[in-house]
Amino acid sequence: MGIKDLFKKEMNQPEPEVVETVVCPACKKELIKSTVVKKKYVCYECGHYFRVRAKNRIKMVADAGSFEAWGEELTTGNPLNFPEYEDKVAQTQEKTGLKEGVTIGKCTIYGEQTVLGVIDARFMMGSMGHVVGERITMAMERATEEKLPVILFCCSGGARMQEGIISLMQMAKTSGAVKRHSDAGLLYVPVLTDPTTGGVTASFAMLGDIILAEPKALIGFAGPRVIEQTIGQKLPEGFQRAEFQLEHGFVDAIVERENLKRTLYQILKAHRPSTGFANFDPLREDDNYEPTELMKERAAKAKLLDAWDKVTAARQMNRLASVDYMDAIFDDFMELHGDRYFRDDPAIVGGIAYLDGQPVTVIGVHKGKDLKDCAARNYGMPSPEGYRKAIRLMKQAEKFGRPIITFVNTSGAYPGKEAEENGQGEAIARNLYEMSAIQVPILCLMIGEGGSGGALALAVGNEVWMMENATYSILSPEGFASILWKDGKRAKEAAGVMKITAQDLKELHVIEDIIPEFGGADEDALISIANYMKGNMKKFLKAQNGKSGQQLAQERYDRFRIF
Repeated sequence: MGIKDLFKKEMNQPEPEVVETVVCPACKKELIKSTVVKKKYVCYECGHYFRVRAKNRIKMVADAGSFEAWGEELTTGNPLNFPEYEDKVAQTQEKTGLKEGVTIGKCTIYGEQTVLGVIDARFMMGSMGHVVGERITMAMERATEEKLPVILFCCSGGARMQEGIISLMQMAKTSGAVKRHSDAGLLYVPVLTDPTTGGVTASFAMLGDIILAEPKALIGFAGPRVIEQTIGQKLPEGFQRAEFQLEHGFVDAIVERENLKRTLYQILKAHRPSTGFANFDPLREDDNYEPTELMKERAAKAKLLDAWDKVTAARQMNRLASVDYMDAIFDDFMELHGDRYFRDDPAIVGGIAYLDGQPVTVIGVHKGKDLKDCAARNYGMPSPEGYRKAIRLMKQAEKFGRPIITFVNTSGAYPGKEAEENGQGEAIARNLYEMSAIQVPILCLMIGEGGSGGALALAVGNEVWMMENATYSILSPEGFASILWKDGKRAKEAAGVMKITAQDLKELHVIEDIIPEFGGADEDALISIANYMKGNMKKFLKAQNGKSGQQLAQERYDRFRIF
């Protein structure tokens, strides 16, 4: 083939397809745009999260064709007659194709109805003007009327400066609408994306029942530049990012974008209107209300142990932990974090799960599984923020009609300097105060050590059950001996007179049931004990069906009134 033929063949080849690319603002690499879109607008080189347009966000989480926009008829005015503001709004509308900074309406997520709102950063940095505030408020009001949950993707630089004081008023207006929606017993889930700052953070963005965040999203009231200019200090790496907010107790969970729709569905499903406390799936073959032969055998051996032996058994590091029972008994556990005030205490693990189809709130003290884990969880000694996280989750359970199940294993509340500075006594007292009147069933299980007020703060239940080898006492035998006999070495003797074993406490009517077991952490023990617990939990909840909230609270009050 000659040169002319080769040239002719080359000229007849189809034009190469143009591949559209985009540059990642984080790693600066050129990316194939179609692949980024498939990855839900996440950089496949460095994991950076691109900001997402409102219409694309709706496509990502709403069922196809289900979104119905609300409030599109509202028009943006100029309440302060700010120079050139109308022109700025008109230019932004033309550039973005949006009428305002938030798009909100009704949709379904895997069939679950919800109100869905998305703030779009392209519209004047998602700033909250009067139309943004009005759309959110009207949507909250309509959701309250139609008894619908609300999910709101937040992305904002804060108040809209061109609207001045009128923008500031939107903070109070939207917060009031959220309060009315909440008082109607309805679910609100803000999803904090990058950035969520200023007046939006200081109003509706931080008022959710469950607050989610995307990884590394900037979340704060004052922006980092403002803080650095004000205090004249360089901020540490990661300051105000989603991970920082999780650690400091203000976010329930950080969710990867690829899991977001599924997570939102799970939350919506768990918050369907409650019709009782025992909406179980049909009875299963493994429902076991009686001890197995293995448990009976081990329980017989346990009866040979004296009180000090049981103290020793309860303190074993390899003893089955609250998280073991949570995994074995419940389905689809979703851990929720933080006290909303100061910190997330890892000594307390809590969240929402299913007991054979019945949504429940589950809370446990967790000492840790090894030395490193124990140190991170403060050896299961909760701080004030741990108790505040627990009561926050309990009040959330009460709002949505979910039974509460707690697992207690703690030597006591943390006695450190920081705990006293943050109000340890008040935090425990507040739990006792609030738990006494909660209007859903509360079942408490003492699974290891039950040390003093630190244990009682999670054990104000309608019933309290106790493991065969658990202990429950006013304080440790060592402390008891030191106070009364001025000799901590008499701890073993103290354990014998303190009446701290399950058998002792059942005779004193401090507990209702003893759960047979014999130490250890093997799989057979976990399966046997977990099945026994599960069967009896279902039996307990069936007995609460038909009781009013007031009756449940009164029965709990009467239970403690006899002592």
